[in-house]
This record gives sequence, structure tokens and C-alpha cells, in this order.
Amino acid sequence: MPDRPEAIKMAELPRSGGAARNLLFLREEELRLAQDLLYFGYRDFTAGPDRILSTMEMGRAHHRVLHFVGRAPGIKVGELLAILDITKQSLGRVLQPMIEQGYVRQSPGLKDKRQRLLTLTDQGETLERRLFAAQREWVLRAYREAGPQAVEGFRQVMRGLMGAEARAQFEALERSAAPGRTTPAFSPNPAPRAAGTGDDIRRS
Repeated sequence: MPDRPEAIKMAELPRSGGAARNLLFLREEELRLAQDLLYFGYRDFTAGPDRILSTMEMGRAHHRVLHFVGRAPGIKVGELLAILDITKQSLGRVLQPMIEQGYVRQSPGLKDKRQRLLTLTDQGETLERRLFAAQREWVLRAYREAGPQAVEGFRQVMRGLMGAEARAQFEALERSAAPGRTTPAFSPNPAPRAAGTGDDIRRS
């Protein structure tokens, strides 16, 4: 009978009973359960903002823009593209209406006037805070139920799921949101994207 395609075959686990039990989470079925956890957790985590945005003819792409521009005021278009991992054309379809409707403000770079720096307007900040509030209690409840040790383990797992580029971008966001920051500090060295359309996002 062929071996089951498990991530770690039980024959390869340490002989110690306790150690073997501790590695059972590496079996294929446990890894599939991890996928289930990610799906259902994300589904319910995003449900509140989804309901709010649906009444405004917006969706998760708009939420992502609001979130990351809010997290790093003054972020360059190219830096936002690197985080979202989309083309300028795709971002333009979401970002340009948000600028026109007064949720996001763009201004020229301090050194390079062709650059576009993004910040939230008062209206954008209000909406972003409303969306955050819809998720804040959700996360607080989960953290309180799990306890500090589990929360730290969760953070380690989520970091482990990131590739090198995503981890660098996350760490750049951590630095940009550090207490006492007075100027934009987000600089993830974004990867180049396909050329976009429209003058408003013509330069990253």
C-alpha cells in the first residue's frame, strides 16, 4: 500500500512519545485543518466591514487601501502597489474614485514632484475608523479567550506564513507606526509594476 502523502510521515517522527505527540500538528490532516481555520477566521473577521462597504458600493479592495494608507500616511503609490501586489491599472480603478469622492488625498513628493504621496482625508479617516471598530472587538475577544501565550504563538505563525518580501513590508509598517514617529517612514523597496493609466498615479 503506498504511503499517504503526509507532510511528515509518522515513521520520521522522534521515538519519544511526548515529542511525537507534539509533532502531530504536522500531519496532512492537521495542515488541512489549518487551511480551514484560516478560511473561516478570515470570513468572519471581514464580515463586518464587508456589510458596511456594501452599502457604499465599495469592497475589500477599498478597505485595503484605507487600511494601509491609514497605517502609513504619506505612503507612495509604488509602496502601496508593493503591499497589495497588484498593477497600477488595478490600483487606479480603486484609488482614483476614492480620491474623487474625498476619501484619499494625494500630494506631490517633497523631493520628486512627480511622485504621489497618499494620505486619508478626514472623511477617509472616519470611514477607516468605522471599519476598524467593526473588527476591533472581534480581535479583542479572540485574544482574550486565547491568552497572551497563544497570541504570541499566533503572531509567530502568521510571520512564518509570510515570504521574505511580505515580512520586510510588514516590518516596515511596524517601524512606520512606532510611537513618536513624526515623518513618514515606510520604505519597503517596492518591486516594479506594470505601467498604469492615468496621470494621477503615473509616478510611484
